[in-house]
Amino acid sequence: MIAPTIESEVRSYCRNWPVVFHQARGSRMFDRDGRAYLDFFAGASALNYGHNHPVLKRALLDYLEQDGVAHSLDMLTAAKEDFLTEFAARVLGPRGLDYRVQFPGPTGTNSVEAALKLARKVTGRQTIVAFTGAFHGMSLGSLAVTGNAAKRAGAGIPLGHTWRIPYDGFSGDQVSGLQLLDSMLADSSSGLDLPAAVIVETVQGEGGVNPAGAAWLADLAELCSRRGILLIIDDIQMGCGRTGPFFSFEAAGITPDIVCLSKSISGYGLPMSLTLFHTELDVWQPGEHNGTFRGNNPAFVTAAAALREFWADSTLEKQTEERGVLFEETLGELADRHTADIAALRGRGLVWGLDFRESRMARQVADAAFARGLLVETSGSRDEVVKLMPPLTSTDEELAEGLGILRDAVASAVGG
Repeated sequence: MIAPTIESEVRSYCRNWPVVFHQARGSRMFDRDGRAYLDFFAGASALNYGHNHPVLKRALLDYLEQDGVAHSLDMLTAAKEDFLTEFAARVLGPRGLDYRVQFPGPTGTNSVEAALKLARKVTGRQTIVAFTGAFHGMSLGSLAVTGNAAKRAGAGIPLGHTWRIPYDGFSGDQVSGLQLLDSMLADSSSGLDLPAAVIVETVQGEGGVNPAGAAWLADLAELCSRRGILLIIDDIQMGCGRTGPFFSFEAAGITPDIVCLSKSISGYGLPMSLTLFHTELDVWQPGEHNGTFRGNNPAFVTAAAALREFWADSTLEKQTEERGVLFEETLGELADRHTADIAALRGRGLVWGLDFRESRMARQVADAAFARGLLVETSGSRDEVVKLMPPLTSTDEELAEGLGILRDAVASAVGG
């Protein structure tokens, strides 16, 4: 294995899963020796439709075989036009959203950077309100609104222009972040300038699978509207159906001013991101925010195919919500069986987290699951949460198999 001798020490996932993966189909990955692993990681939610979905793969292969344009910056191409047509027809139109679509670059942090820059340009203000437990990306602007201390430390410089408040449920609901923010804004002597925007995840994935309540999100949206603050929803990990609806904020009945999308928007794991915003916020000058790889046409092709395949009706949404109930029941029984070790179960749709009282236990469970052929990651401030994100297209049998392996892994770790 050449990686340890030449690849940077920054590598992480390969340390926890020390095999060479060679193939992937549906909900499984296969190592070079042919061993199968059930994937409840799904590319950190970049593979909501599984690995190499045949419909998406066929669309991609056909496009490449016809010498379709691969790279185009922001030039007009047939692939881009097809994606925008499908996105307008299957996502924006049915939800009555008047969003403009910006292609800011290939990754989620590009989308966040564009959102922050746009909010500051529109309002003429600098401060961004962010939340405890947040994760928004690894570039400097995104790190400034990220809460995780270890990731912030990697910046090497001060990260400012951010005011952080408690997320829903922080400190056992002993402190209301929204009341604090509203009170500070109401008092001209509080020292808090009116911010440009608030950025929030509806479910904090890297923060430990922390779902915000629908009422809390609605209150946040009302506060932002009343105070003239732009509301940015970071839907990079929880969008594209992970919680059920296409956008994770739909259940709260809110309409953000700006939305960040990436990960599964391409449908195939290809780099792609979008920043969506109300038409009246489109104050960009041509080329004012750009990037060489914002025109990834193969990603446009698979994204359009995914929209046609999975979002022509509500079948996938309803299936994910039903499976969320199943996960809550099954994992709830597991948590009840091990209350001495599992402090809480949290989740929504097909993203769930088991919060262990001792952080080392979460790593032991993940390692035991890997030894049994199941890929799960850990998250949270201390990596104390075992995080489950199977492909939305997993079969019922695969989901049952994965939950069974997890039960065994927990029992092994607790017994050890």
